[in-house]
Amino acid sequence: PDVPFDVAIRTLVDQGANIIFTASDEFEEDTAIVATEYPDVTFINVSGDDAYLGTAPANLGNVMGTMEWGKMIAGCAAALQTSTGHIGYLGPLINFETRRLVNSAYLGARHCYEMRGMNPDELQFTVTWIGFWFNIPGVTLDPTEEANTLLNNGADVIISGIDTTEGITVVSQRAAAGESVWAVPYDFASACDLGPEVCLGVPYFHWGPVYAEIISAAQAGTYEQAWTLTNPDWSDLNNPDTSGIGFAKGPALTEENGAMLDAFIAEAAAYAAENPDGIYLWTGPLSYQDGTEIAAEGVNLPYIVAIEEGSSVWYQQQLLAGITGASES
Repeated sequence: PDVPFDVAIRTLVDQGANIIFTASDEFEEDTAIVATEYPDVTFINVSGDDAYLGTAPANLGNVMGTMEWGKMIAGCAAALQTSTGHIGYLGPLINFETRRLVNSAYLGARHCYEMRGMNPDELQFTVTWIGFWFNIPGVTLDPTEEANTLLNNGADVIISGIDTTEGITVVSQRAAAGESVWAVPYDFASACDLGPEVCLGVPYFHWGPVYAEIISAAQAGTYEQAWTLTNPDWSDLNNPDTSGIGFAKGPALTEENGAMLDAFIAEAAAYAAENPDGIYLWTGPLSYQDGTEIAAEGVNLPYIVAIEEGSSVWYQQQLLAGITGASES
């Protein structure tokens, strides 16, 4: 049965936990509240930004992986393989995080569609949101139905942004029936095993390195509140000991497309080396769906600044112009 958040935390504290990771943006607000009740316990909220904004209690830090890189590679793989020029994105709920990940996938897709010699303005990119990170019958939309709808409407690649595997399952079923369709699942490194014949690759988090670093510091009494980002190890993207973001290339990529994807990853790595505070392709001109310009021609959008100080990758308030789908719930 479901356990209320504060009860779960109390149980962990009673069992002797002195560092607690709350691993969801859904826990951000509750973590900030409960941390004040246990000042001797270190709390780390994954994906929040209270420590960055200076609103967190002293015993609360944040950590997040720069999944924008992984989603950009996912979008690239999709654009390299699509035959219809139409990519579908199966999204969870709508917030700053999920909008910036959709937008990153779109930027990667546009860039790699152009690498093929195609017009990126002709690429169709459609996002549908189910309402949460996984299916809750009677509460969310059914991801199986939504994935089928995207395919029925012309998409031949489904990029998943949800925590479960309905996307690749549906695509595998449609491929078994004779369709040329492909999938890019999310955040489960072995997801391609569920449909190797359709899987173009999967971006995923490596939490081990940063968790170990934080735990070691806490044990030594040297941990200081921080908003910590964990990045790809571009020298060994899938090394679980060093890389914060991985991308497992899928067996369904053609040899040519695999080589082009490798070239794109090399481009991203070179950019990251020269621009440690930026994300590749987040360079103007960039505008939201309503036409609001967030980066002028040639301007690199900063990764994060407070909303009142300007636009940033972190606080994406809408989907980018060119994407079909809702920016708000």
